[in-house]
Amino acid sequence: MSCIGGAVIRILLVDDNQLIRQSLRRLLEQHDQWKVCGEASTGREAVSSFQRLHPDVVVLDFKMPDMNGLEAAREITHRGQVPILLVSMFLNDQLAAEARKAGVQGTCPKEEVRCVVQAVEAVLRNETYFPSWKTPQYASREFNARSQWASSRPNAKN
Repeated sequence: MSCIGGAVIRILLVDDNQLIRQSLRRLLEQHDQWKVCGEASTGREAVSSFQRLHPDVVVLDFKMPDMNGLEAAREITHRGQVPILLVSMFLNDQLAAEARKAGVQGTCPKEEVRCVVQAVEAVLRNETYFPSWKTPQYASREFNARSQWASSRPNAKN
C-alpha cells in the first residue's frame, strides 16, 4: 500500500544530519506515491513542522539536539494521530520498548536502508514494525547501542 485513498503520502523527515535527510528523501521518493513534505533538524522543529504540515507519516531520528526522538514523538502524538517511525544508529530492544511507550509505531536502524522502506510500508498499513535486535546481525552492536542509549536519556548521569 503506497497511498491513502489514492492520495500522495506526505512524509516528514526529521534528522539533525542533512546528509541523512537527503539520503532518506531520495530513498523514500523513489515510491511514486510518496512525497517528503518537509524536513526538520531538531525535535522542536519536528513538533512545529508536524503542526504546520500535517504529514501522513513522520520518520524521526532518535538522537538530536534540544529534544530527542522519543520526546518529540510524545509531543507529536499529543497533538494528533500519525504513524511515527524512529530511526537510529543506537537501536536495541530497550530503546524499541521506550519508543512503543512514546507512541512510535516502528523502529529501524539507519544503516539498514531497506528497513526504512519496509517500516514505512508497514505503518501505512496500520501495522507496527519492531524487528528483534537479538538476531546475529545486530548482536555485535548491542553493547554500543546500550551505552549510547544510556548517555542520551534526559536524566542520564555522565
